[in-house]
Amino acid sequence: MTRIRSVLIGVFAMTACGAPPPAGDVRPKPDDTLLETPVPADPEPISEAAAKTIADILEITDRNSLRRFARYADSAEGFASNFANSSHFEHWSLMRRTGVDPLREIETLFEQRHGVRTNGEDVWYIWPDLAAKSSYDLLPERLSFRDRARLLELVGESGVAKIRAGGAYPGFRTAISQDGRWVYFLHETGEKEIE
Repeated sequence: MTRIRSVLIGVFAMTACGAPPPAGDVRPKPDDTLLETPVPADPEPISEAAAKTIADILEITDRNSLRRFARYADSAEGFASNFANSSHFEHWSLMRRTGVDPLREIETLFEQRHGVRTNGEDVWYIWPDLAAKSSYDLLPERLSFRDRARLLELVGESGVAKIRAGGAYPGFRTAISQDGRWVYFLHETGEKEIE
């Protein structure tokens, strides 16, 4: 027994010091491809009209004017900022008073990747890209490891729980149509999906 123990200690010591394993060792080499994280494909480029809308929004956020931001939203036909039927300004003003600045949030959204969703014949660019996924495709087990980590970072554990319960993306999200119409800027989940 002592001889076996000293042989095992010798093998462990050689392996720990970087010595090659003893002859006859048939341990499989690790598969390096398992360590690689696939890089997502580039999103579809946005239209010129949508790019102009983003530029207009960012010009307003640079001025830090919540009133201008709300007026710009008022000018977009059918735009949605909340599900409580509050005015955009009242809703965003309340957010600011509770410590969440909608102007900074939308700037952060535009720094992220966008996704694309078609709504009839209309094409919407949606930020972040995860918010463009259907509730089913947003389930964590259907996402890559990279996207699971991003989802958790964006919506937290409570948001992931809402998704697992069948809900839509519950975090901040915004959409601009291909023709440049600002469709929505939301941070909650309503009773139904925006059409």
